[in-house]
Amino acid sequence: MDVGVIGVGMMGRNHARVYSELKGVDDVWVFDLNSEAAKGVAKSTGAVQAGSMDELLRSVDALSLCVPTPYHFATAKEVIDAGVNLLIEKPICLTSKEGEELIGSIPDELVVGVGHIERFNPIIPELARIVKDPLYVELKRHNPASSRVTGSSVVEDLMIHDIDIIFHALFTGDYSMEAVCTFDVCGALFEFGKTPVYLSASRKASKKVRSISIEMEEMTVEGDFMTQEVYVYRKPENYHMEAQRYVQENIIEKVMVGKIEPLKTELVTFLDSVKSGRPFPVTPAQALENVHICESITGRMHT
Repeated sequence: MDVGVIGVGMMGRNHARVYSELKGVDDVWVFDLNSEAAKGVAKSTGAVQAGSMDELLRSVDALSLCVPTPYHFATAKEVIDAGVNLLIEKPICLTSKEGEELIGSIPDELVVGVGHIERFNPIIPELARIVKDPLYVELKRHNPASSRVTGSSVVEDLMIHDIDIIFHALFTGDYSMEAVCTFDVCGALFEFGKTPVYLSASRKASKKVRSISIEMEEMTVEGDFMTQEVYVYRKPENYHMEAQRYVQENIIEKVMVGKIEPLKTELVTFLDSVKSGRPFPVTPAQALENVHICESITGRMHT
């Protein structure tokens, strides 16, 4: 199978690298309006540089769209109209209106997915297996300031990852939501039934954090998306006095997680979907719902 990458920024370079390492992939093609950047990525990955979008679309069976978000709609529409299977880096489009129009143009026979990469983090299935009837859930996604992001608020840039996890991996059903945010810092509190779920995202942090904490009646579960580690803290109901303080001796278990690069899992899954004709696990409809939720949060943003 011949595959391609449109856009060779940070994510596009990673897509080209991983595609070049996968069995079952023949030629990898790259295209970017910045031809020098595309040339550099082609050289470092062994890919073929396409001279134009037309040449790229004629040459591949499937491709990743890694251009900046404002160009997602127009570029994805061109790929879909050419009948090429497509993986769109998150978010699906800049606005929900664009997302709805794009989804309406996808023919049934075409595989189109959206790259919400944390869905493929190996800690997610472990958490879904362990967690039953949570009392409280908290996810933190904090970054130091970066010049990489321009135009998107912290909600579309960072928090959308955890929105996807909460709504499409851990919870279903009706919910309520409150949020307080600025362009670079946001806190959102969701309520699913009786379970509060708090998401925080920041681009003003001094420390990079990607964590989840889940409290249940008999245990607390903590996960780190970067180290791909999950710990379970159980209460043995064993207390004693030490220096006039009550001390609780928890039982700590480390969950065995098969560590793997989430992007590799994502791209292997995408190509498997193309070969089999099965839908990609992150569907355009799910990705559109994520954008809708982002818009409901940013609608409360302080300027």
